[in-house]
Amino acid sequence: MPRLIPAPTRIPAAGNKPKFIDEYVGCVNSGEAAVSIAHMRSPSGWVEPAQTPDFDEYIVVLRGALQVRSKDGVLTVAAGQAVLIPRGEWVQYSTPGAEGAEYVAVCLPAFTLEAAHRDA
Repeated sequence: MPRLIPAPTRIPAAGNKPKFIDEYVGCVNSGEAAVSIAHMRSPSGWVEPAQTPDFDEYIVVLRGALQVRSKDGVLTVAAGQAVLIPRGEWVQYSTPGAEGAEYVAVCLPAFTLEAAHRDA
């Protein structure tokens, strides 16, 4: 039987500026450990601590642009584009553009702080 998820849970975000993370599916909001789906909104100038996660992360940018830094260089993912960050890849996200970014992130398995392995 289909299960309605009536609303997301606002998750505290890491970084130098306030960012909104609304988890619809995942460990916190739905008790789902296999996948997490979150709607993110980050302001201009936001930078998150780098991480080497134990999950694959798929991101679709809806508005603005998300900068993705890895050991191989920097990608700018614009509205209408997507990016896959494979598990075990060192990565750092930021939104240096004037518009910030709005995007949806899907993590397999679900995001947890322990699985993110953020840099100190």
